[in-house]
Amino acid sequence: MIRLHDIRKVFHLGKPNEFVAIDGINLEIEFLKTTVFNGPSGSGKTTLLSLMGCMARPTSGRIFLDDREITSLPERFLTEIRRKTFGFMFQQFHLLPGMSVLENVMIPAFPEGIPYERLRDKAIGLLRKLDIDRKRDAKIEWLSGGEAQRTAIARALINDPTIIIADEPTAHLDSKLSMELMSILKQLKAEGKTILLASHDPLVWESDMVDRMVTMRDGKISEAGGGA
Repeated sequence: MIRLHDIRKVFHLGKPNEFVAIDGINLEIEFLKTTVFNGPSGSGKTTLLSLMGCMARPTSGRIFLDDREITSLPERFLTEIRRKTFGFMFQQFHLLPGMSVLENVMIPAFPEGIPYERLRDKAIGLLRKLDIDRKRDAKIEWLSGGEAQRTAIARALINDPTIIIADEPTAHLDSKLSMELMSILKQLKAEGKTILLASHDPLVWESDMVDRMVTMRDGKISEAGGGA
């Protein structure tokens, strides 16, 4: 379980442009479930996901991951938790142009020290599972939107994360590709992954894989249906 206790995130603290992005959130997220965060732009969804995924630290409050308090850990330990626990799918994909699909998938695992050939085989296996292994030597800039999305998913899975965090994963996909993505996420959930999604998309909210909807506004939770 992920537990958030009185979490606040303030940008530009003490300055004239101070902005409270997350304002006193208390929340429990169950493992092996799919939780969707929705709400208008600027409501704090992306910021909250980045805090839970150890990509940023809260200004105050505590976050517990499986009963381990992680907010006060030194950066090197936080980096290890982030790399081994979370797989990230970003709205803009953030794939590296000039590099191949296979190279992009392998990059997050290089710090693990896995022998190159074993890592390469693992990456190819993920690409095959996602039906994009035929493109493994293609440059990122040659891919369609759907192919880029599948590459991003493979990259998110390369370190065998237990939790998948996806920020507006259907924002740049048409309905057909969005349905394909949700089907992939549903399969990952069936394989034991915890899924955290931020989305404006009703196609995501209405999916039968979603266990809980958390609605946000102005950095606070306005409604949290189902779950803990």
